[in-house]
Amino acid sequence: MPPLPPTDSAERPGWVPFRRFLPYLWPADDTGLRVRVVAALLLVLVAKAVTLSMPFAYKAAIDRMAPGLEPGVAIAVALVVAYAGARFAGVLFDNLRNAIFERVGQQATARLAAHVFRHLHGLSLRFHLERRTGAITKVIERGTKSIDTMLYFLLFNIAPTLIELVAVSAIFWVKFGPGMVAATLVMVVAYIAFTRFVTDWRTRLRAEMNDLDTGAVARAVDSLLNYETVKYFNAEEREAARYSRAVQRYADAAVKNETSLAWLNVGQSAITNLMMAGAMGYTVWGWSTGRFTVGDVVLVNTLLAQLFRPLDLLGMVYRTIRQGLIDMTAMFDLIDTAAEVVDAPGALPLAVTAGAVRFDDVHFGYDADREILKGISFAIPPGGTLAVVGPSGAGKSTLARLLYRFYDPTAGRILIDGQDISAVTQASLRAAIGIVPQDTVLFNDTIGYNIAYGRAGADQAAVEQAAAGAAIADFITSLPDGYAARVGERGLKLSGGEKQRVAIARTLLKNPPLLILDEATSALDSRTEAEIQATLKTVERGRTTVVIAHRLSTIADADEIIVLDTGRIVERGTHASLLRQAGLYAEMWQRQQAEAETVPA
Repeated sequence: MPPLPPTDSAERPGWVPFRRFLPYLWPADDTGLRVRVVAALLLVLVAKAVTLSMPFAYKAAIDRMAPGLEPGVAIAVALVVAYAGARFAGVLFDNLRNAIFERVGQQATARLAAHVFRHLHGLSLRFHLERRTGAITKVIERGTKSIDTMLYFLLFNIAPTLIELVAVSAIFWVKFGPGMVAATLVMVVAYIAFTRFVTDWRTRLRAEMNDLDTGAVARAVDSLLNYETVKYFNAEEREAARYSRAVQRYADAAVKNETSLAWLNVGQSAITNLMMAGAMGYTVWGWSTGRFTVGDVVLVNTLLAQLFRPLDLLGMVYRTIRQGLIDMTAMFDLIDTAAEVVDAPGALPLAVTAGAVRFDDVHFGYDADREILKGISFAIPPGGTLAVVGPSGAGKSTLARLLYRFYDPTAGRILIDGQDISAVTQASLRAAIGIVPQDTVLFNDTIGYNIAYGRAGADQAAVEQAAAGAAIADFITSLPDGYAARVGERGLKLSGGEKQRVAIARTLLKNPPLLILDEATSALDSRTEAEIQATLKTVERGRTTVVIAHRLSTIADADEIIVLDTGRIVERGTHASLLRQAGLYAEMWQRQQAEAETVPA
């Protein structure tokens, strides 16, 4: 269920996130949850009615015990029992309300969290390359956790308090006159104004503290993810010092935040106790003049105590709601982040009939003022193999990203079987393409899971068949846990060659008509590279293949080779014809052959 669109600037921006959350709380497609919301609100009213009846039972019992009246012990005891019963009923209804509403809050939170997660996967590659994983996960965690707490306080604290304030004001007007009502309302207004003023100040401190907390977590996650790099450069102390500075700044901000809480509590206590003293003094004076009974004194005390109890929590409630709005705003900012690449209106699924690929005068730059590809044109016939070579930074891997439609060209077209890929759905496009990347990153799960990731719902037989096709089945069966062996974070328990074979296996399982090999063996040793290359030759058979290569020896038998330099195709042809041209390709070939000859056996 999508949230409501962002509102205009005329609304208070602080409350916009909560308004956008309401559709999750009142889902149009779930009548059961709506019934739970209504039932919980009815229980709020019943519980409040029972709570307001308690002071009257207490007053009646005290009046029956006053000197000069017929004792009526049985009635007084009955009234005391009724008072105790009303207290229990209030607790009972409150907890029934919580139990009924809990599923509503949890379901709403789950729906929103799932929507944010799905949206993050829908954002462009540019966003994910620039993100900090620790910071984003912290934003989502705080945003979703704040929702349930906010709902509880808004529906079951603030709303009942307002109902009780109206009821108490009416009771005071009837029994004690408008002066008591005015004093009560002045106290409540002063309390709310003071709480809001101080809490807004504290909110700014809290926002600063959250920023520092997010920065500290992001720094820790980033450092730990780059554990090996830290070790390579003996930078443990440097990283520890940077993290220490980050957490120290957070600690200083946390001290300021807690100090401001102390001032808030002192001010709130002064206002409430001043009102309590004044109201009790007035009722005691009225009792001394015969205007009020002893029970009336108890009634005022009990009503004010019941009213003060939620008001004492108002500061915490207001802080929680304000902080929740800050956290929800950060989460909705993620939702409002527009995807750079979106399906065109009315986009149809890609229909791959033969697998012909064509780049038609493609221009592209990651930044507007720096063009990477400058008019690239080539065609790959069905089942053909095109190799792309060139110096680092020439734009080779950019071709693969454009074919996958991680980005859209700034000019020109990319076609598959005559269909412009910008006019088809991204899901169907990516379903038709398989890739074996240079840096294979695996999920921290089992080998079987990582292979099965190539096709949703694949059974064990299909996984084993793919592993056999990638020449890794024997290795897997030799492990104590077999396909259930865990690969570690990012697959670090496996060697480079083993990870590449897992990548090949899951691509085989996907069985795409189009294949991209993005420098799939450049990080491997010569022996492992030769073994992987033999496997890849089998995988390429019958598929339209783009091979992005650094080592020219691996693509010598490609149907066509294009040489990129500074974003342009400077040479093209077969391996033999390019060597005869004695150009950039021949120069690169000679250099690599010379390097190979100098490597000691």
